[in-house]
Amino acid sequence: MANIITEKIYKFEITDGQQRERLDIYLANTLENATRSRIQQLIKANLVSVNGKVQKSNYQILPKDKISLIIPVSPRPDKIEAEDIPLEIVFEDEFLLVVNKPAGMVVHPALGNWTGTMVHALLHHTQGLSEVNDEDRPGIVHRLDKDTSGLLLVAKDPWVHSELAKQFADRTTEREYWAICWGRFKESEGEVVGNIARSKKDRKIFAVSESEGKYCETHFSVIEEYEFASLIKLNLKTGRTHQIRVHMNHINHPIFGDHIYNGRVLKAGTNLPKIHQRVSNLLSIIDRQALHAKTLGFTHPKTGEKLIFNSELPDDMKLLIEKLQYS
Repeated sequence: MANIITEKIYKFEITDGQQRERLDIYLANTLENATRSRIQQLIKANLVSVNGKVQKSNYQILPKDKISLIIPVSPRPDKIEAEDIPLEIVFEDEFLLVVNKPAGMVVHPALGNWTGTMVHALLHHTQGLSEVNDEDRPGIVHRLDKDTSGLLLVAKDPWVHSELAKQFADRTTEREYWAICWGRFKESEGEVVGNIARSKKDRKIFAVSESEGKYCETHFSVIEEYEFASLIKLNLKTGRTHQIRVHMNHINHPIFGDHIYNGRVLKAGTNLPKIHQRVSNLLSIIDRQALHAKTLGFTHPKTGEKLIFNSELPDDMKLLIEKLQYS
């Protein structure tokens, strides 16, 4: 550990209604860009405590538990090295590529995640990534949260990168997400409009704000309803960090499984013994937010062709839907 130059300390308090869950799983999904294996390493190194006592990875968290986590911070490497990580390429030509990102993969290197990212995998796949961004984000036109799966656009050519970025800024791209949210909606379709800013209660996350932040707009429509959840599709008119997750939580329909924005907190009416057990079983299926970037459309800067790509829902969301349909 001689190369460690500092450390970061995180503190969490488990809210009422939070499902019992392994400590390592909870932390891996609560911390942005964390991995379960990394969390387990920290726990083994006695860097995680619950209520002041060091615990093991399989400790079951409880409401009111106070968790403290120390993360040693290593210095940034001089150069990003290519890594042989499998990629699901949906489309590729000499100018750009579309990748179907799995849940759990970080898009680009950042503090605490200097290896194993999408960028490392892309550098192994091709050496021709655009250098419009800083050196940690070659080719990355937009991003997805670590635990959001789905379609990601990557540029190889600098001019193409700039033109694609302009399409995102001008909101001429087509982006449709599918999500499983808590509860049934009063209306079959609607919109959420509200500025998003850093939460005043917790600066690591975001919240809707009346006076601060950036304008955000999310449109949704219900695809299918279940007993205590709904499958919906969402279209972004803006693209801010955690936008969908924050907006759906704001209207009391948090995304099922979301560790940060109340997606694992039992809602009213689900605390009856039989329903409680069913909900617990459903939450055990998915250890992330049930959110997938399903459709991506844009105009190819070189050819002028309108391209639209669709991806299947990942297995965890498919299984969750299946169980909800028959619950």
